Amino acid sequence: MRTMKLGGSNLRVPVIAVGCMRIRSLDKAGAEKLIRTAMEQGLNFFDHADVYDNGACEEFFADAIHMNDSIREKIILQSKCGIRREGTDKFYDFSKQHILEAVDGSLRRLKTDYLDVLLLHRPDPLADPDEVAEAFDILKRSGKVRNFGVSNEKPMQIELLKKSLSQPILVNQLQLSVAHANMISNGVNVNMETDAAVDRDGSVLDYCRLHDITVQAWSPFQYGFFDGVFLGSDKFPELNRTIDRIAARHGVSDTTIALAWILRHPAHIQPVTGTMNVERLKACAQAAEIQLTRAEWWEIYTAAGNQVP
Repeated sequence: MRTMKLGGSNLRVPVIAVGCMRIRSLDKAGAEKLIRTAMEQGLNFFDHADVYDNGACEEFFADAIHMNDSIREKIILQSKCGIRREGTDKFYDFSKQHILEAVDGSLRRLKTDYLDVLLLHRPDPLADPDEVAEAFDILKRSGKVRNFGVSNEKPMQIELLKKSLSQPILVNQLQLSVAHANMISNGVNVNMETDAAVDRDGSVLDYCRLHDITVQAWSPFQYGFFDGVFLGSDKFPELNRTIDRIAARHGVSDTTIALAWILRHPAHIQPVTGTMNVERLKACAQAAEIQLTRAEWWEIYTAAGNQVP
């Protein structure tokens, strides 16, 4: 498996991460098989969040992999915190107390002494950068967290945090697929009076490239906000025909090509897969070995309905 540096650090990670949000949809044997298959494919980077099934996904993962010191040395664990639920209410909390408590909870459930990466999950409008910095410093000094990042944040939100942080931001996890590509398309449609020209994220992709922040692409096969998968969808007939034709040319699956489209971007974007299907996970891993041509990349981009002025 091809690897890359995570952000501006020296931590080398596979170019594809394995998302564990849906791991509880499997039984324990199925989860163990998925994790073992991932590791055999060189996909040893596992993405979690304390909010996934209220923490049960982290605990289930640790049980399925039979977590011990030997296993822990072979994997990279990332988790996220900051989303809280109380009854039917959902809100965000970047307070020092919550961050510290959330990390302790994740470590307990994952049966480990440390996280390789901690991300703040969604922007908290009540966040105090000084308080976040205090929490990060405590976690770093204690050895509980080795690296830090954010998720779903605009450049100026990151800048506000960086004003106080002594720890570098290595990651920004953002939704990206060829069918959800505004962070790319607004840069293609500069100075155009079209919807595609609307900058909804403050040029976050360019910002992350300038500041050595790895963009992790969540939902790399989805369109909309969990509206569904575009592969095989009758809502995207031209896109599927195009992907299928290019997939046949390379002798791989449509899943492989859809992920290769993201990997072709020079920003070194790291897709986070969400599949719980072993064969599809193998198809995802194949994407690391496919180099789409410029013509193929643009053909897929436009087939998804993205505008080219």
